[in-house]
Amino acid sequence: MVNIILVSHVKEIAEGAKKLAEQMKQGDVEIIAVGGTPDGDIGTDPDAIETAVNEIYKEDGVIILADLGSAIMSVNMVLDWLEEEVREKIVLADAPFVEGAVVAAVEAGMGNKIEEILESIESADMIKKN
Repeated sequence: MVNIILVSHVKEIAEGAKKLAEQMKQGDVEIIAVGGTPDGDIGTDPDAIETAVNEIYKEDGVIILADLGSAIMSVNMVLDWLEEEVREKIVLADAPFVEGAVVAAVEAGMGNKIEEILESIESADMIKKN
């Protein structure tokens, strides 16, 4: 089963998206929220992202959703630190944060493969409201 990491500049945003996604998931999908700096400020913490990756990594893969800017840079930094065989199974999704988290959780719980989940959450239709 594919697992999910949510990275936001704000701890409460990451935890809120996780809470919503967990309400929708089925099965044993693991979701970790990583937000803010170690001292509780707004920002990102690459060490916390790396810890999350090490905790949640599975052979089926991990999808990471990041809110913006330096969160994306921090995720990419962590991906560079990883061994090649691990990095190949972890993807930073080009998807909306909240909607992507919910749909990824639902599809992962259905047993969909990482490629199928990414196709859904990276679709341009994902952000349409009307």
